[in-house]
Amino acid sequence: MERKIGIVGAGVSGLLACKYILSKGFHPIVFESQSSIGGVWTKALETTKLQTPKPFYQFSDFAWPLSVTEYFPDKHVVLDYIEAYAKHFHLLNHIKFNTKVAGIEYEGFQDEEIQSWSLWGGTGEPFSSRGKWKLIVEDLNTLSTEIYQVDFVIFCVGRFSGLPNIPEFPPNKGPEAFHGKVIHSMEYAAMDDEKAAEFIKGKRVIVVGFQKSALDIAMECCAANGKYNLFKLTLRIHPYLFLLSIWFAGVENPCTVLYRTAHWHLPDYFKRGFSLAYMYFNRFSELMVHKPGEGFLLGLLATILTPLRWAYSKFVESDIKRKFHLAKHGMIPTHSFLHELSSCLTSTVPEKFYDKVEGGEIKLKKAPSFSFCDNGVMVEDETAPIEAEVVILATGFKGEKKLKDMFVSQTFQNFIAGSPDTATPLYRECIQPRIPQLAVIGYSESNANLYTSEIRCRWLAELLDGTFKLPSIEEMEKDVRKWDEYLKQYSGGYYRRKCIGALHVWYNDQLCKDMGWNPRRKKGLFAEFFEPYGPLDYVPS
Repeated sequence: MERKIGIVGAGVSGLLACKYILSKGFHPIVFESQSSIGGVWTKALETTKLQTPKPFYQFSDFAWPLSVTEYFPDKHVVLDYIEAYAKHFHLLNHIKFNTKVAGIEYEGFQDEEIQSWSLWGGTGEPFSSRGKWKLIVEDLNTLSTEIYQVDFVIFCVGRFSGLPNIPEFPPNKGPEAFHGKVIHSMEYAAMDDEKAAEFIKGKRVIVVGFQKSALDIAMECCAANGKYNLFKLTLRIHPYLFLLSIWFAGVENPCTVLYRTAHWHLPDYFKRGFSLAYMYFNRFSELMVHKPGEGFLLGLLATILTPLRWAYSKFVESDIKRKFHLAKHGMIPTHSFLHELSSCLTSTVPEKFYDKVEGGEIKLKKAPSFSFCDNGVMVEDETAPIEAEVVILATGFKGEKKLKDMFVSQTFQNFIAGSPDTATPLYRECIQPRIPQLAVIGYSESNANLYTSEIRCRWLAELLDGTFKLPSIEEMEKDVRKWDEYLKQYSGGYYRRKCIGALHVWYNDQLCKDMGWNPRRKKGLFAEFFEPYGPLDYVPS
């Protein structure tokens, strides 16, 4: 009997899941709410570029075209690459576009029976003769609803789309008090390029946030309102007026970036001519970090190498401080670079961002908290407002709530959410031990999300094909707790982000061992410990 697998989302993770599910002879049905594939890349800003170096962001069996020479290609090139992958492996025929999964419901077992299980799904098997998932699917074109029944569900919905995180404000101090426009970065990114430029042109804009979207939006504000546009205008009027504009240059509508915490954003992935991958994405670097499930000797070695771990972090921090003059701008973070990496908070700074700060086109303002007033925002401990006509909230998304709301069952909602003081409890970052016949791919981050999603999809395909079985629920939950302790140790307050950032190789080793692969993928001892690991290391030998 052909097993039906429901896949929610046709971003990178959804496409990979579809491809590897097909390779095992299953029948995937991919539900995508948009009219095209690509996930977050379809809603990226015009100026967005790849954050991961191209060699670390590629499919293991589908190389980048030779025509793509940029190390960090722009969003259009990335989308072309993803679309070429889907066409090459004939995945588009399995995707239902403009269809939104409004909820899923497990049928065949009562809650009391499910909660008594000691093995995943009661038997430890990925499929059940009794249990099925019912998917409630809305057709966004016809506004009709259809029910699908599948044997297994794979969530590939990601964390950075769909449900925006809007800060809470005291009564009468939220967006309703502001006479201008307030939107979330998701709404801005959804505009076409011309409309987005018109929305901010000639206006005083405040961007709230200091992650990648906030930085990119600030740069787009500069493109619409900065000195360069003033120079072009005066040059058209008269050459002498152009020279005077350079001499007396000022910015009529600078973009203000409100941030709560400074971050170690990267100028690039090379530190003084040396690749960051050689510092953090190999086995040797992971020897310096305490790992979930490590033995006594590895734990002792990580403790002994603490000074070297500190030195690595300080080396990168000094390079970032020097290149961006962070001390001058009061932007030196209080946490270490390792903390940033372990939280998956690193991103590359747009080219010339700090030049714009120097020139006054971007103003950086630390704001532990803020509220709205009629003509702008009030920052804590400030007496005068920052005036604005547009406020763009680049404040992230509610990934946990989006995942939780997919379930009709309150019991499953509670399982996927976990306890308030833990991150989303996923074994191998894929399986909730108490939710049967379901996997989550792409929710837990890494610093190279495509290749992390790919090895997870391969692991899942082998699990569904019966190559290996999962341990007991108790053992899986014990492993989840160890990873949670690791996250709290190295990510601090950002542990809920679910990130394997500083332990790529160690994490992949666990998946390889489950599948019966040799986790040592390099040739030679030196290469094994000191060369960075990437997608091509996991091509089947």
